Amino acid sequence: MSLYRAELRRLVLRRLTRWATVLGLAVLATVAVGVFLSNQKIDDAARAKAQVAAEQYWQQQVRQTEELRAECEQAAARGDQSDRFPPDCSQISPPPRDVYPAEQYLPTTFDFRASFGQTLMALAGILALVGFVVGSSFVGAEWNTGGMMTMLLWRPKRVTVLLTKLAALLTGLLALAVTTTVLWFGSFWLIATTRGSTEGMTAGAWQSFALAGLRGVVLALVAAALGFGLASLGRHTAMALGGAVGVVVVGQVGLGVLLDLIEAKFIAAWLLPTYVQAWVEKEVVLQDWQLCQRNPFGPCEPETLTLTWQHSSGLLVVGLVLILGGACWAIRRRDIS
Repeated sequence: MSLYRAELRRLVLRRLTRWATVLGLAVLATVAVGVFLSNQKIDDAARAKAQVAAEQYWQQQVRQTEELRAECEQAAARGDQSDRFPPDCSQISPPPRDVYPAEQYLPTTFDFRASFGQTLMALAGILALVGFVVGSSFVGAEWNTGGMMTMLLWRPKRVTVLLTKLAALLTGLLALAVTTTVLWFGSFWLIATTRGSTEGMTAGAWQSFALAGLRGVVLALVAAALGFGLASLGRHTAMALGGAVGVVVVGQVGLGVLLDLIEAKFIAAWLLPTYVQAWVEKEVVLQDWQLCQRNPFGPCEPETLTLTWQHSSGLLVVGLVLILGGACWAIRRRDIS
């Protein structure tokens, strides 16, 4: 059996791989079920019910307005000059009927074209988390138990062994990510068909969603490779998980607090989640309102900064080169003991 097939089999049979996959899929299934239960299809009965609700609410506002005007007239007859009422009670008039359109009282419905793109961010985040955990433990456990040292006795080409393990990891995760993404598309199309609307889906919209899903798959692969590289550098799974916690808690929360204290512009541009969002959603537009706060009088347009998936791709490439390159250099130069 080749080394690649042996590593792929080892990946599939690991308990952590199975549990991480099951938990990730369970979270995604919970999201899909929640969306299904919280939406419903808009039909003639729902529109009629919304029309009745809008009419009832408007009539309620009319009655309250008439009662308030009657109290104003009584107060004026008594000579009570309360600030509660205007000088002229005729100014208290009921709102027009068109202020309460029936559309405001329609139940929540899932519009596939308008809402599906937001769900791809959740899909990409869960897949990336699963990939990072599985990737870091896949090689970290080998170092911790001594399996890597035993393997290198039979396969002395260190970098080749490491990259073969990485190839097996990425192959397995690619199969999981692609399958999950296809099921995600199908599940939400079914939700939109039964509990919402699929109108307006053009070839361009499908292409945009497909590219966003593809970027989500790539993000999961990158996260797995980064976790694999960090665990290999530290020769322990805790190195990758500890590094991730350090980046999130110290590098992101602490940096965000510091930037907020010095009133830096576009604080989100220094935070990794912004680039993850820009990668999946194609672009993120940041706004800075500091100029408007300094000059509160008159209209003011905030300064904007647009981050695109190209900016995020540069960051991902740099991270991969540094961490995977460091892992290959370390296994080549350091003693295996």
